[in-house]
Amino acid sequence: MTAIERITLYKRSYSDDEILSMLRPYVAEWFRSTYGSFTEPQRQAIPLVKQGKSVLITSPTGTGKTLAAFLGVIDEILFLMENRWEEKGILAVYVSPLRALNNDIRRNLEEPLRGIEEKAREMGLEPPRVKVAVRTSDTTPYEKQKMVKDPPHILITTPESLAAALAAPKFRERLSTVKWVVLDEIHELASNKRGAHLMVSVERLEELVREAGGKPLRRIGLSATIAPLDVVANFLGGFDDEGRPREVHIVDARFAKPIDIKVITPDVDLLRDPPDKINEAIYRKIAELVKQHRTTLIFTNTRSATERVVHKLKQILVKEGIASEDQIEAHHSSLSRNLRLDVEERLKRGELKVVVSSTSLELGIDIGYIDLVILLSSPKSVSRLLQRVGRAGHRIRDVSKGRLIVVDRDDLVECSVLADCAMKKFIDRVRIPMKPLDVLAQHIVGMSIEKKWRLEDAYRVVKRAYNFKDLSFEEFMSVVRFLAGKHGLEGEGVYSKIWLDEEEGLFGRKKSARMIYLLNVGVIPDETKIRVYTRDGKYVGDLEEEFVEILVPGDVFVLGGRTYRFLKSEGLRVIVERADDARPTVPSWFSEMLPLSFDSALKVGEFRRVFSALASSNPRAAVEKLVKEYYLEERAAATIVEYILEQLGYIGVVPSDKLVLIEYFPYEDGWGIVFHTLFGRRVNDALSRAYAVALSRRIGLPVRVAVTDNGFMLTVSEAGKPDASLLEKLIRDVTPENIRGILEEAISRTELMKRRFKHVAARMFIVLRRYKGKEVSPERLQLNSQKLLEVFLEEMKDSPPIRETFREILEDYMDIGAAGKVLEWIRKGEIEIVIKGPLPYPSPMAHSIVVRGYSDVVLMEDRRKMLMILREKVLEYIRKGRAAPTWVGGDGKGRLLKEEQ
Repeated sequence: MTAIERITLYKRSYSDDEILSMLRPYVAEWFRSTYGSFTEPQRQAIPLVKQGKSVLITSPTGTGKTLAAFLGVIDEILFLMENRWEEKGILAVYVSPLRALNNDIRRNLEEPLRGIEEKAREMGLEPPRVKVAVRTSDTTPYEKQKMVKDPPHILITTPESLAAALAAPKFRERLSTVKWVVLDEIHELASNKRGAHLMVSVERLEELVREAGGKPLRRIGLSATIAPLDVVANFLGGFDDEGRPREVHIVDARFAKPIDIKVITPDVDLLRDPPDKINEAIYRKIAELVKQHRTTLIFTNTRSATERVVHKLKQILVKEGIASEDQIEAHHSSLSRNLRLDVEERLKRGELKVVVSSTSLELGIDIGYIDLVILLSSPKSVSRLLQRVGRAGHRIRDVSKGRLIVVDRDDLVECSVLADCAMKKFIDRVRIPMKPLDVLAQHIVGMSIEKKWRLEDAYRVVKRAYNFKDLSFEEFMSVVRFLAGKHGLEGEGVYSKIWLDEEEGLFGRKKSARMIYLLNVGVIPDETKIRVYTRDGKYVGDLEEEFVEILVPGDVFVLGGRTYRFLKSEGLRVIVERADDARPTVPSWFSEMLPLSFDSALKVGEFRRVFSALASSNPRAAVEKLVKEYYLEERAAATIVEYILEQLGYIGVVPSDKLVLIEYFPYEDGWGIVFHTLFGRRVNDALSRAYAVALSRRIGLPVRVAVTDNGFMLTVSEAGKPDASLLEKLIRDVTPENIRGILEEAISRTELMKRRFKHVAARMFIVLRRYKGKEVSPERLQLNSQKLLEVFLEEMKDSPPIRETFREILEDYMDIGAAGKVLEWIRKGEIEIVIKGPLPYPSPMAHSIVVRGYSDVVLMEDRRKMLMILREKVLEYIRKGRAAPTWVGGDGKGRLLKEEQ
């Protein structure tokens, strides 16, 4: 039986009376008097929960997901307790990725439980008391001890705390009675290692319950907008011992709430008007929208943008009397927890007029009533757009109202496409990390603490989790052997964490394993600040680790208003030199920027293809189609058509999902080569590095790289002057078969490799973040891991930590799978290649790639000025009726064609 055959898309919607008849009389009466009527997700989900099914419930915020999951569970727990269930054990485990969400859920559960108890007493009954408790890293040892003696019926926890609880001998016994596991925000967990870690914990819990004679766990997954649902359902359900997917029913209410999404352009000319006028118009539009609504939530794409927007809004809104200063707040992950909680509480109480957030308010924290969501620039994926807009209109019948405010022409195209996809219910596919070996290593150590394991049994349990369904026994054993110290690294201070007897087929724990595991469990990397020093030892400020990992020697960046050139890193120190006259090559916000998803990028490419064909034959019809089908203002539609016509007028082709344009032109003291690859930043990151290596090999010179969502630019010195023949060979140099090898070579000595290896080494307990109750300093951690990385790269390149570091970079940070697809499409001729050059200036659609890759937010005005200057030069070139040399590749049959103009 295939995975999809075990997934049931559940369509039946029960009536209120039918559902109420399934519940205990006092539970039904409480619900009737409190809510009156069930929401659509509740109508479908509650009967399934009552029937003992595993269910994936996907619906927007404010549609009663939590009650859809828990009302049936609470009713079943009450039934068990009424029928003399007297075991001292936990019945339901609720797992959330956020500790803050756990406290919300506790309140959201205790309130109905109190109400149900009161209603039962009114009816002359004495109901059993359902106990709820939260166990996270904030829970005191005393409270944990109390839970062992008097366990709650419902335990609320996080993925990390569940993993720790499974290794705590006394508390572990209390988990052997679990019947339901509720996994919240599954869309947030599925796409990263925390989800992989959690699903192995759930399988370990499944095994524990089975050993105690219990029935298979009933799994309930709660998710906002996500796709594809059958894959997410398989992720939730996992597989049985024979490798067959477990049965999961899907309640699809992703579009249960009405949505109203529109794209708004500021009342200016995005190209011709000066930067300060454009910025002023954007804030004017925000102020206008804020004034018309009670509470507005504004999303930006970076933490730094959040702070800038709040600062500017406080000036404007206070001055105009729209809001007082304390009614405008920021909310992002760099703020202290107390500040964030304060903002959340004030938002719930309706005391705030505007909150500006980066990504921190996307998850389902209860934030009360919001009547408008503004997205400042593209959210980079349809699912994120729907999730953010879903925060508006708290109740099921409220319209979720969202407005996307665009900042330039590429942003206008992208936002128009994403808004259209959202209204048409197209959602990007979630990317689930497969076979993360560091997660596997943690669980093998965790399992060794429980008991002696037979290797086959442990392998069977791990393989039941979706992320490890394709794990081979040899891959499993390579990690077991590594943890057992078969690597010969004791001289480097790396000791075995388990014992292994391969002849008997057994493994178990070493003496210090429990302490190491409990102090270091979890996959979230510790955030560390990197201190920046000049060559002569002068301290100049701090950088985020995520920013440092994208740097290569020679990169220029802005810190504290000055420009510096990156020379090297030493542990948690970065060494730089002043570069006062150099323009930044890496924007300070780049590491924070959300990448455009592959699926959404393909939609942007399709949009360009369709409208370039229409605009070239009938510009008026193109404008009308955009106004009618994309709900754009005529001015915005005309801006898009004008953009396309300028590109066609200058260079004759518009890059799209079926056409990759490569253009080259003089750039600063050398040459710039822009690849218009409309496949999103993760794919472009992979392609750009591979082509940079291939080009460097051919010309024997260093190649610099700048990456965006719509393409990338390679820059070389004057001596590396490209031509069509060279670029034609370059396209053949990178193939689906060799890209992984090229990229592994390209990244093996980079900052990215150093930083990611440190995280993998910490997860695999090679370097310890905490030991004997003490924190290991981040500086010591970084230096230890850097030293070990050199050893591994020289002597153990095929070891699990190196394999996992490469996998994480290539599959999670980049998207080598999609990059391979693109290369295959190019080889088959399904994507046409057009080479243009040498050009006097980059084409209109290359301007943002050239300028964005080489400009910093503090130089936003310079960026806009550069765009205006480039555009004027291109328009002048078009007016003079010139044409550029062309090379065309790909005739749909895998052959390459040349054509000179």
